[in-house]
Amino acid sequence: MKKFFATLKNIWMIEDLRMKILITVGFAAIYRFGSFVVLPGINPNQLVALREQTSEGLMSLLNMFSGGAFSNASVFALGIMPYITASIVIQLLAVAVPYFQKMQREGESGRRKINQYTRYLTIFILLFQAPGYLVNLKNMSGGALAPSIPGGWTMFMISSTIILAAGSMFILWLGERITDKGIGNGVSMIIMLGIIARLPQAFGQEAVSRLNNLNGGGLVMFLIELVILFLVVMAAIMLTQATRKVPVQYAKRVVGGQQIGGARQYLPLKLFAANVMPIIFAQAIMFLPITLLQAFSDGQNPSAVLMALSDHRSWAYNIVFALLIITFTYLYTAITMNPVQMAEDIKRNNGFIPGVRPGKDTADYIDDVMSHIMLPGSLFLAFIACMPAFAGLLNVQPEFAQFFGGTSLLILVGVVLDTLQQVESHLLMRHYDGLLESGRIRGRGGVSAY
Repeated sequence: MKKFFATLKNIWMIEDLRMKILITVGFAAIYRFGSFVVLPGINPNQLVALREQTSEGLMSLLNMFSGGAFSNASVFALGIMPYITASIVIQLLAVAVPYFQKMQREGESGRRKINQYTRYLTIFILLFQAPGYLVNLKNMSGGALAPSIPGGWTMFMISSTIILAAGSMFILWLGERITDKGIGNGVSMIIMLGIIARLPQAFGQEAVSRLNNLNGGGLVMFLIELVILFLVVMAAIMLTQATRKVPVQYAKRVVGGQQIGGARQYLPLKLFAANVMPIIFAQAIMFLPITLLQAFSDGQNPSAVLMALSDHRSWAYNIVFALLIITFTYLYTAITMNPVQMAEDIKRNNGFIPGVRPGKDTADYIDDVMSHIMLPGSLFLAFIACMPAFAGLLNVQPEFAQFFGGTSLLILVGVVLDTLQQVESHLLMRHYDGLLESGRIRGRGGVSAY
């Protein structure tokens, strides 16, 4: 405990790190404040039906990602997910379309162009998603609309679409500022803030539900749930840092007439090289049925297929969700990790993998190892992403069940580890002790030889 408080003091003493933390906290406060700013023309006291709709099923997950802004009919109701959807499309285009492949190879200038196209596509998606949200709002909580809205429903639809689109783009701007000026990946941080904001309410609902059933062993079940949740979190932390180490031997160098032999090092290929991105991408795709229900359902006779794909406890939803996660794991890893480039980097540094010839053979060897570790990694991601459905079968409250795995847990674990790594790197650069007794926190991004 003494070391922990000493570390906090060291963090505060580093001016650059202190400013990054304060900026991150400030932007997070702005985001949370905006989640409670209701759209003009909406009576927040009449949103009971909308809140009931978002209390369970896939709607509850969408509401959690927005930090409750969805059920509040807030200006931030659509959150950051339209941008995630646009990023998926652009990354798929980068695989299939030569024009986007060329931009990827152009370095910083190409990255700026891709980011610009992603923003344009985000706005395009918002222009469809925002009206769908408003139609659903009218169907579920029509009484919340002020009867004397100037221009009637048409003007309300136009103005609110603009506001919702601007709100989502402002959230994206906040995320980029957190990335540039604060700590960690801003977009992931925004998603994590929304999840954490819903945790106290979900925990309270589950506690009240179990404690009201003391005669039926409710307290014992609640304690068992907490133990299982702790074990799942620990397993996620350990497994998300698991690696397959590939030995790399560097050639001896002559320095001052002496031969200096470099110690054997390792190329750590992570079991989860794609981190939580496959789950985020898959989840964004699984939100499409909700959008279609909002836009085209009359509220009375929704499509059975769309309803099944909108229920996170249904077999159809979980099978499709798991297949998407496995697919995106392979796709995202192929985009972000290039075995040929890794082989060239090893060769450029006069290194080699023992028993493997440099060049193409090294690239093939790395690709083969990655293929073998990606399959169990993707299967584990799919399993843990579907765990909330099993928790729901055990009568765990829907909102609390989302924290028994799934997108919520892995995003929390991933973002917290990334943030701790950022803080750790600042401390080590200034020769302060790290956050843990054991030293460095292993990062989750990329692959590097060390």
